[in-house]
Amino acid sequence: MSGARRLSLFLIGLAVGLPLSALAWRWQDRHSGVIEVHGRMAEEGGWTPDTLRTSVGVPLRLRLTSDDVVHGFAVGRRGDPPVDVMPGQTTEVELTFETPGTYTFYCTRWCGAGHWRMRGTIEVGGGAPPVASLEPPLYVRLGIDIDAPHLAESLPEVRPSAARGAEVERRLQGAMPALDPLATSPAEAFLALRASVVLAGRSDAEVWDVVASLYRQETTASALTQGAELYAANCAACHGEDGAGDGVMAESLQAAAAQPGHANSPADFTDPQTALGASPALLHGKILRGGMGTGMPYFGPILRDDEIWALVGYLWTFHFDFGDEP
Repeated sequence: MSGARRLSLFLIGLAVGLPLSALAWRWQDRHSGVIEVHGRMAEEGGWTPDTLRTSVGVPLRLRLTSDDVVHGFAVGRRGDPPVDVMPGQTTEVELTFETPGTYTFYCTRWCGAGHWRMRGTIEVGGGAPPVASLEPPLYVRLGIDIDAPHLAESLPEVRPSAARGAEVERRLQGAMPALDPLATSPAEAFLALRASVVLAGRSDAEVWDVVASLYRQETTASALTQGAELYAANCAACHGEDGAGDGVMAESLQAAAAQPGHANSPADFTDPQTALGASPALLHGKILRGGMGTGMPYFGPILRDDEIWALVGYLWTFHFDFGDEP
């Protein structure tokens, strides 16, 4: 056989064999239960497919790949470590669910201004249905309008210290006024404490120290560490590492906010007038539900309740010296 004929047969084999190989691969995927999921930036379509289905106890096998930039993959409220999804590469993961329901999977890498919209759902059927909690979120039970302005009427002149506040509390002769720190903003707590007889002889700075101590008692050192990690992963790109609303994505969000009907620029958590006028319940609700019309994502399907409270506790470190913040 001549060399030219052998080359022709080789090329024909390639032309026929490659499509057949692709078909065989897809057939294998269908029959092995592997689902291929492609990631693209939200503006280009996000996850494809963005709805997956499985049953309780049945492993869900996914082959993840990116069609543009590096993405990350995680399922909300499970605690599994995120998986990097690299362009032109595939990564296989296997998920098994013990409880039926709808789960949210999302991108964990800041891939663009619309990063937070890169979400999909996993519908898990079978098994005993979970016991639904009929109790509404705390901000709803307290009747807090989380979209209304919440400006502080009083502000500290120096950074309050939880350690100094704890020492003031230790030396007090008399009972502190009863306060619900979760339902009360720091500014409201200050005014209530300032009006109390037991603190009548103390300076405003000392009263603010007591306020810092009260909010420090609502968290723990480990929760503050967790809150710092969650903030870095989910908030810093927009709100900035130090909370000043100047994250790497802030400029693009501010440009979008200049257009009619688009979201606002990221909130500045270091602004004491707005931050110290917000109660923990309000902040919890804002993280849980998101900011309607503001571009603030809703993290209810992503973060567990204890994670949201850890984030709330960490936000106070932009204003209070807790002494052991990360």
